[in-house]
Amino acid sequence: MLAAERRTHLLGTLARDGKVVAKSIAAELGISEDSVRRDLRELAAEGLVQRVYGGALPVSPAVVDYTARQRVNPDSKRRVARAALRLIGPDMTVLLDGGTTALAVAELLPRDLRCTVVTHSPTVAAALVDHPTAQVVVIGGVLFKHSAVTGGASAVEAAQRISADLFLLGVTGVHPDAGLTTGDPDEAAMKRALAARSAETWVLGSAEKIGAASPFQVLPWSDVAGVLTDAGPSPTMERLRSVTTVSVAD
Repeated sequence: MLAAERRTHLLGTLARDGKVVAKSIAAELGISEDSVRRDLRELAAEGLVQRVYGGALPVSPAVVDYTARQRVNPDSKRRVARAALRLIGPDMTVLLDGGTTALAVAELLPRDLRCTVVTHSPTVAAALVDHPTAQVVVIGGVLFKHSAVTGGASAVEAAQRISADLFLLGVTGVHPDAGLTTGDPDEAAMKRALAARSAETWVLGSAEKIGAASPFQVLPWSDVAGVLTDAGPSPTMERLRSVTTVSVAD
């Protein structure tokens, strides 16, 4: 089988099964695992797959710059945001992560809802400037322009002084095996710091993130209450329900 044919087969398997297992593909095609791994390295270099131990997973379309991310599945993000709003009660302190789904939560926050929103996202904070009853606390630090959030040692230190009722966590990948992932190790560390200061963490999982993976794990499934998503029925969703609570947005 030619290299181009193998690549096509690998991408087809990924689309069908949601993952590629190098050992299984090697046995199926009668080639070495080294050949499969080489093909996967090349596909990963082109941004077509996310390599993991033993094979590959779908790459997250959310790993693009912030401006491009705003154009990815906006209707899905609003549906997830509306589901998240049902978790926010009067006088709660809410940690709101960065990202475009979190921004949708801020934009849809009812204007008569009195609460405190703590965020490390300047765009989320700006969206709440005109909100009449929400107190907004902004965590400072180094601005990560790629995601429009702050991070670094000073931001993590500031997060450690916060106590919140709820953390709405944004990630770029939600996968039953790879877990909750994002594309930057420093952003992953900041998200862990915020989750550690909240009584409960829910994941904002718009449809394009379900079944996808990024290089850096944020949290294990045991550390979150569940995933808010509008993704439809699929084998990945069934497997996701086996590791965490899934609340489907309508």
